[in-house]
Amino acid sequence: MTKASLDNASRPAGFLTFTLHAHLPYVVNHGTWPHGLEWLHEAAAETYLPFLRVLKNLERDQIRFNCNLNLSPILLEQLSHPVFLAEFPHYLTRKIVAAREDEAFFLQAGDGHLAETARFWQRFFSQALEDFNHFDRDLIAAFRHFNDTGLIDIITCGATHGYMPLLGTDESVRAQIRTAVDTHIRHIGKAPRGIWAPECGYRPAGPWSYPVSNADGSPTPPAFNRIGIEQALSESGLEFFFVDTHLIEESRRTSSPYDRPGDNKPQSPDEDRQTHQPHRSLYQPYYVDGPYDKQHATTIFPRDPRTGLQVWSGDTGYPGDSVYLDFHKKRWPGGHRYWRVTGSRVDMNDKQPYYPHEAAERTKAHAGHFVHLVYEALKSGFNDTVPPILCSPFDAELFGHWWFEGPLWLESVARNLHDYDSGIKLISCADYLDQYPRAGFIAMNEGSWGSEGNNQVWLNPETSWTYTHIYPAELYTRDVCTAGLWRTSSLGLRIMQQLCRELLLLESSDWQFLITTGAARDYAEIRFLTHNDQFNEIKALWQTFESTGAITEAEQTRLTEIELRDSIFPDIDPGLWVTGAAETHPLTPIPHPVETTA
Repeated sequence: MTKASLDNASRPAGFLTFTLHAHLPYVVNHGTWPHGLEWLHEAAAETYLPFLRVLKNLERDQIRFNCNLNLSPILLEQLSHPVFLAEFPHYLTRKIVAAREDEAFFLQAGDGHLAETARFWQRFFSQALEDFNHFDRDLIAAFRHFNDTGLIDIITCGATHGYMPLLGTDESVRAQIRTAVDTHIRHIGKAPRGIWAPECGYRPAGPWSYPVSNADGSPTPPAFNRIGIEQALSESGLEFFFVDTHLIEESRRTSSPYDRPGDNKPQSPDEDRQTHQPHRSLYQPYYVDGPYDKQHATTIFPRDPRTGLQVWSGDTGYPGDSVYLDFHKKRWPGGHRYWRVTGSRVDMNDKQPYYPHEAAERTKAHAGHFVHLVYEALKSGFNDTVPPILCSPFDAELFGHWWFEGPLWLESVARNLHDYDSGIKLISCADYLDQYPRAGFIAMNEGSWGSEGNNQVWLNPETSWTYTHIYPAELYTRDVCTAGLWRTSSLGLRIMQQLCRELLLLESSDWQFLITTGAARDYAEIRFLTHNDQFNEIKALWQTFESTGAITEAEQTRLTEIELRDSIFPDIDPGLWVTGAAETHPLTPIPHPVETTA
């Protein structure tokens, strides 16, 4: 048998890559309950710690998971924030006490099963507290361990999850990305190779017009040519990102008229022919075409629609199964859940008691079903020279928080693929790109994974007013950062850094999402207006400093208050907002002026 035959015999027929997007908007110091810090506590207790337990189990049993895990920069800042570190144990203790009180109530009422479920919650939150202390209260370090050992690949996101297709300047797009990369390196210890573009939003290079006028009455700038999202990512050394299905289905394959990589593409006519077959369209990565330096071309992985719906849908997907824990019905004041889904259209009053063991067992059957779906999606490409890859991206908080049994399901999928020879293996996107070529170039239209596949979730009649404030703030920040006065003193730098922080928080796509969906509209509107007001306060301080070189003692006090409230990205660099900043890839040498002699 030849070496090539041996390689083919040992090579999987196809690959599955999970991508989990862990993100929450900045909530520290901005409310507690029902909206605010409680969101972070819930996610940590019900998603992040259970997922770390899954990884610990898989590592113990030497089972590879190889998922792509995005820990968004603003989430990293919150998980390391002193307020979270101090308050989270108190939250867990409150949940334990509430479960004990529930147990006493149910015992007095003669309901032994619900009393046992209350003891289940005591064990669950006690385990969370024990794990938190075991990890020295450092969840980031725990994730970093699994990243360093190769069990997962941690990738990044926009700094504050700004929706990049609608940001108003190229500098704002670049600053979201560069701040993200810097924050990732600070927390994870190495540069990320991939990124979750917020809301899987993409916009190609080309002419762009501001969709709304400026709230401050300043003139709306004329249309101008924008760089594509892929260029901003390439300039920051990011190799891959993810797009929704329809962007691939509506796109066109292209022989790039621009410079192209000399390798990492199919090397034979047969390989190239396979990449053009219909069965491969969603199951292979592509270089993104566009007018940027193809020496560092970025890659996209398409989302698989069928497996996505099976996991997402509360009506037809796994989370809607009758035995799983119902998300909505809770017992107050503790907020614990004691009832199962029962049925998608079952009234709250008719929900039946939850049986944790039965639900845990059901995850194994659903894991087997999921592996079968992946097999069916990929099997037509099993004999291809380059094995197909199915990309399955989800919000991480779906697993554990929204779908309580989700972490167990993820572990069951990993064990299923490890224990049974289906020909399919788990792999990270970075590992796949290290081993196999891209399927050539693809030119995509603008779009997202939001409703209707466009920008409407974030820009609509209910949210357009937010952009009337965002756009002038972006333009002002670019102008004052470019002018450079902030470089001349520590006070100037301090003011400008806080201006940039408030702009980033203003740009968070979470505010428009929460307004559009109505999930927490009042909170989102208040948060947006808070950051807009604080941006304008810092702007006024800057204008005073610009005129006099100083600010008053009262203004110093107010600056300190805002800094303490929004203490994120401590080393933020206003130079990232300078006109034309960050136009080169970090691996590309920046040319220096040639000195001449008279």
